[in-house]
Amino acid sequence: MQYTYLALFLISLMLIPIYLISVKKGYIDHWFLIFIVCVSIVNLGYLLISVAGSVEFALFANKIAYLGQVILPMCMLIIITKLCGYKLSKKHIIVLISCAAAMFALVCTTGYLDWYYKSATIEKYGAVTILHKEYGVLHPLNLVYVSLYFIAMVVTLSFSFNRKKGLYKKQAAFMLTIVAGNLAMWLVQKVIPWNFEFLSLTYLISAGAFLSLYLMLQDYVHVNNIPIYSPKEQEKLGTDILTMPMDEKLKRVLYFVREGEILCSREREILELILQNKKRKEIASLLFLSENTIKTYTRTLYSKLGVACREELYSLLLQN
Repeated sequence: MQYTYLALFLISLMLIPIYLISVKKGYIDHWFLIFIVCVSIVNLGYLLISVAGSVEFALFANKIAYLGQVILPMCMLIIITKLCGYKLSKKHIIVLISCAAAMFALVCTTGYLDWYYKSATIEKYGAVTILHKEYGVLHPLNLVYVSLYFIAMVVTLSFSFNRKKGLYKKQAAFMLTIVAGNLAMWLVQKVIPWNFEFLSLTYLISAGAFLSLYLMLQDYVHVNNIPIYSPKEQEKLGTDILTMPMDEKLKRVLYFVREGEILCSREREILELILQNKKRKEIASLLFLSENTIKTYTRTLYSKLGVACREELYSLLLQN
């Protein structure tokens, strides 16, 4: 079992340089980086518990695992919120960090107070150490802490299905699957007393899934949240894109064409018509092309501009 924990720990460590090397400059999400680091910390804690020779060392290793565990759901919520096109204020972040710190502080009372664990013992299964804990009166707070995060994630993803802000429904469904998988394994782990911490594997799979999503999105959407405004929202901001001269519109939008990319004449025609607020059906009629052809050109155009939808394209007009 130690070798399994060791393998999971090494793989989680490898995800850090893979992420830094694979993601383009300017697209690195520091909260996702913290998320990967926390997965490594959790697996390190489980590895140390499996080789512990005393209760004191096992409890110390358990605290290391908990350090990652209390931060993981916070990072996951922040990541999901950003990918869904929402923004958490600094006050929200401070509250989340404070809650995580308080939860970890409660875990650290183990060995001094009986609030979280009343007692702990270790048992050897061959060469593997298993830590057995008797829960204290405040241990249910961990259940509340994790449950609230899962609820917040599900609610955020549910709202994203109705608000198209830089995230397609398939991507929201993909993240909802990740959350559901973590929730299911967490509940199973609570109900069935296994000697192996399957959450260590679940966290690693989640990190890999989010990594694949980031790599997929970096070519289509600004992960770092370009502001997205609809025409009505832009009017509230005092910027009416419908009256902006076309030359000015093109100048502002073409500035964001990715390095090494160029727009073909057809893509430029379609871009101008989109900037005139023409719908796909109207564009197809004006250019004597099918709607599917326009859809293909539009997808390529959005990719070259680093946007995912018409609203994001409009938002480029508001960039300095």
